[in-house]
Amino acid sequence: MTTTPWLASREEVKAELDVRETARSNARIDRALADATEAVHGLCHRVFYPVLATRYFDWPGPQYARPWRLWLDANELISVTSLTSGGVTIPASDYFLEPNTYGPPYNRIEVDLDSSAAFGGGDTHQRNIGITGVWAGCPLVESQTGATVEALDASETGIDVDAATSAAVGVGNLLRIDTERVIVTSRSNLDTGQTLGGSGLTNQNSAVTVTVQSGAAFAAGESILIDGERMRVDEVAGNTLVVTRAWDGSTIAAHSVGATIYAPRTLTVTRGALGTTAATHLTSATVYLWEPPGPVRQLCVGEAVTSLLQGRSGYARTAGSGEYERETTGRGLKDLRERVYVSHGRKARTRAA
Repeated sequence: MTTTPWLASREEVKAELDVRETARSNARIDRALADATEAVHGLCHRVFYPVLATRYFDWPGPQYARPWRLWLDANELISVTSLTSGGVTIPASDYFLEPNTYGPPYNRIEVDLDSSAAFGGGDTHQRNIGITGVWAGCPLVESQTGATVEALDASETGIDVDAATSAAVGVGNLLRIDTERVIVTSRSNLDTGQTLGGSGLTNQNSAVTVTVQSGAAFAAGESILIDGERMRVDEVAGNTLVVTRAWDGSTIAAHSVGATIYAPRTLTVTRGALGTTAATHLTSATVYLWEPPGPVRQLCVGEAVTSLLQGRSGYARTAGSGEYERETTGRGLKDLRERVYVSHGRKARTRAA
């Protein structure tokens, strides 16, 4: 079971490789994505996805140069729900999250010197300060994708979503529904309630218009399944879908009028992920997609693709011959790693003695 999200989705990697949809290829891509995500986190010395948690810090401790400042180091903060020290709650009006000029994420908390609050107290210095909040190594950016199309109890692991969400979401993505976060671990097809209209479809690549009862039931970027052929929806014009035929490694075929149209709108998920609690949700609950930083996502895709291609050749992909033969590890990937480290890597700070 996936307990942490990836920095890119399975579908993004497949789009780069143009591989056929099979359980074997999916498993290889999933392994590469999990490894790539950990590699990016290691390179940048920070974790990018948001975690809701309570974390504890010793006070006083050897790292603190000022009695009113707590350095968080790798425990970067997005927001604080509660802050306590020595069992006493410090109100939000009595502390600052820093750096305020360009955070979040924040790397330290400072008590407002114009208040009566202070760190310390309690019977021992161990775990003296407790912070409950959202922890992440980058600003928390979420985009609204669509909505659920069913009510959910707190134990269901299959979530039916609308076309817009199906088009935007992939395996490995982190979603939020109300206050609960879920991780997409697989997808399966759902009857859209629509059938093939017009005069059907011939088995020609030029036959790219699919007539449906309601174009509003679909979204550009979504894949659909008619009989055994997958198609990618490129545009929606009224009640006509403009598609790319034989998508995702499927075989082009003729289809008769009245054929049922399916789409991968059932998401299998890990509920209550990253410190949130599984809860009930109403029909049409808004679905939000967590967006990692663009360069970070791109590096994850590049690392996964490189790993897959190198693995396929036994890590012996070479260019040239004889004395000029060399392994092709990807100069562009090296450049991307350097760029991501400059833009999103966590550098060491200098502490006062």
